[in-house]
Amino acid sequence: MDTIYIVGLVVVLALFFDFTNGFHDTANAMATPIATGAMKPRTAVAVASVMNLAGAFLSTAVATMISVGMVNDATTLKPEIVFAGLTGAILWNLTTWFLGLPSSSSHALFGGLIGAVAAAAGFGAINLDSILQKIIYPALFAPVIAGLAAWLATRLAYAITARSTDDDLATGRNRFRYGQIFSSSLVALSHGTNDAQKTMGVITLVLVAGGLQKDGSHVELWVVLAAALVIALGTFSGGWRIIKTMGKGLAEVKPAQGLAAEVATAATILASSKLGFALSTTQVASGSIIGSGLGRSGGKVRWNKAGQVVLGWVFTLPAAAIVGAISTALVLAGPAGLIIDAVVTVGVIIAIFQISRRNAVTHHSVSSEIEEASEVVESAKQRKAAAKAAAKSGKAKK
Repeated sequence: MDTIYIVGLVVVLALFFDFTNGFHDTANAMATPIATGAMKPRTAVAVASVMNLAGAFLSTAVATMISVGMVNDATTLKPEIVFAGLTGAILWNLTTWFLGLPSSSSHALFGGLIGAVAAAAGFGAINLDSILQKIIYPALFAPVIAGLAAWLATRLAYAITARSTDDDLATGRNRFRYGQIFSSSLVALSHGTNDAQKTMGVITLVLVAGGLQKDGSHVELWVVLAAALVIALGTFSGGWRIIKTMGKGLAEVKPAQGLAAEVATAATILASSKLGFALSTTQVASGSIIGSGLGRSGGKVRWNKAGQVVLGWVFTLPAAAIVGAISTALVLAGPAGLIIDAVVTVGVIIAIFQISRRNAVTHHSVSSEIEEASEVVESAKQRKAAAKAAAKSGKAKK
């Protein structure tokens, strides 16, 4: 099959992944303002779309890390390998989205590419030092840093607005929801600076592999424009499904907590984008939500739920790598294998979207790590309510 057609196919698939990233991850930026009533769902998604579009133009450091830093020599790769890695990422991403399993679109992409390159050229073709420094280490530390920042910000917010013991003055904490309009918009902007660049990096990588670009040290303007527009479109057209569930499902998120979580998330992602760290923005937002929950007086960790969330984080990258490696085995078999891989990918995409359209939006069909993270921390109010319910249940049995 002609190289130019394979490159074109990869570009289309990369933009489709960008679209799925929009409705899979970006709505997380607006989870807390929806939960606290600061913004209406459709308004929040529209704002997120515009801010993602703007954020995509602020930097290309993450894109360059993918096109240059992930593999030792992109010119030795075949476009088919990038295609295999991308199909692996899409298949894993959409399957976990449909099943409601915690996953990261970013780590699905990295895992798919790493698995494909390793299966085709061995682990020696992968720049392990760069992956550790730019992907693995940030994945371990960024959610913790964001969580600590959100915890501190929440404690400060509650301390500043503490009730007066003399005249019981109103705290004014509900006013924090107005600040959430700006802080959540900043999160959406930061998401654009990090996640849209990942698609730019993949497209640049395949352009180099196909001999259409000399090296991956720069990103063409048309690539930036395409990635920015598509992720914004994905956010606007699909993000409301997730945000509709999350707006009702986020447990005990108050305006002060929401503002603290959003500021911590945005600051962490923006700093990482500047340094070229390819983060999972969902993980950072989840860490901030957990930190803000613990920052509120009486917050207690539900360790079983926390374990489930972390397990989802750990599992995604290697699982997507396996799918990417399987896809590589198909495409290396020749044109027939490439066609089979493409047909399977398109078939799964169509099937998932057809089934999801017939099903109602519920916690079972649409889920998010942000919603999972919000349930990690149990507030004092929730514990009292559970104890009260248990007491009533005991009396009823007697």
